[in-house]
Amino acid sequence: MITTERLILRRWRSDDVAPFHAMGQDPEVMRYLGPIQSRDDVVAAIGRHNALQDRVGHCFWALQRREDGAFLGFCGVKLGPPGTPIADQLEIGWRLARPFWGLGYAREAAQASLDWVWAHLDAADVAAMTVPANIASWGLMERLGMTRMVDEDFDHPALAEGDPLRHHILYRIYRP
Repeated sequence: MITTERLILRRWRSDDVAPFHAMGQDPEVMRYLGPIQSRDDVVAAIGRHNALQDRVGHCFWALQRREDGAFLGFCGVKLGPPGTPIADQLEIGWRLARPFWGLGYAREAAQASLDWVWAHLDAADVAAMTVPANIASWGLMERLGMTRMVDEDFDHPALAEGDPLRHHILYRIYRP
């Protein structure tokens, strides 16, 4: 568990299913991420995150507000997807429910995740990816001190040719 002034990054629990599912049903939240998520998709994702946590000690952790215990979304680090330039490298990622956008929670959680990596893992760098249109996401990457790696932009192999979300841009931050 990681705590910040306002947040807790923690292992996923069964009571996260309903708010995570609601977040995955929001077209604005999913706009740059892919299709709306079913309850089964969400349950499977939580299972994958917890299995990853058990196996390697980190994942995209559930994100909770300390003040009232509200589920905000997720943030953390995991290995990048196969077939991408960051396969088997650390990837940082986040997703918050819409009511929590613009309040600094994503930056606070992402910075805490990076601080955790530098303190606990022997990683030379951490990568992040998004689609070019997701200005909020790559804007946060830049505010975190990440650098755009133009020569590493790629078409995500999990998305079909012609999918408007297929092309991804890549950012990295190196160990301080």
